[in-house]
Amino acid sequence: MPSTAPNDPAIFTLPMMRTILRYALAIFYLAAGIIHIVAPSPFLTIMPAWVPDPDAVVFWTGVAEVLGAIGLVQWFSPKLRRAAAIGLALYAVCVFPANINHFIIDMIKPDGGLGLGYHVPRMFAQPLVIWAALWTGNVTDWPFPNKSG
Repeated sequence: MPSTAPNDPAIFTLPMMRTILRYALAIFYLAAGIIHIVAPSPFLTIMPAWVPDPDAVVFWTGVAEVLGAIGLVQWFSPKLRRAAAIGLALYAVCVFPANINHFIIDMIKPDGGLGLGYHVPRMFAQPLVIWAALWTGNVTDWPFPNKSG
């Protein structure tokens, strides 16, 4: 019988870590979505000029984040959870140009804006956020081997 002692690292199983990360990601997306809806001005300032109707885009991205967060944590439909995960991953891909634009805008500022200490980790974190959405939504098991098959 496996040990469940408090100091046993096996107590944090891969499914448990997946669930914890799924809820953390959902909280992050829910908060970000609400902020996009109720306080859109910071997002409007980093919007690339080629994006049409920036106000509507920021509003609907907020709605997408809120719905994606709800879909990620709902318990009654694994298919809906997978769809939400794919949607959030695609969302993270689609907003990457705004993140790059924000980086450029800040680097042009005399004071450097939020600086490299913010932007460089953010650029590297974006692929991790995409992976986390897909992993927590059971779209992929990578890089962890699937022991069931």
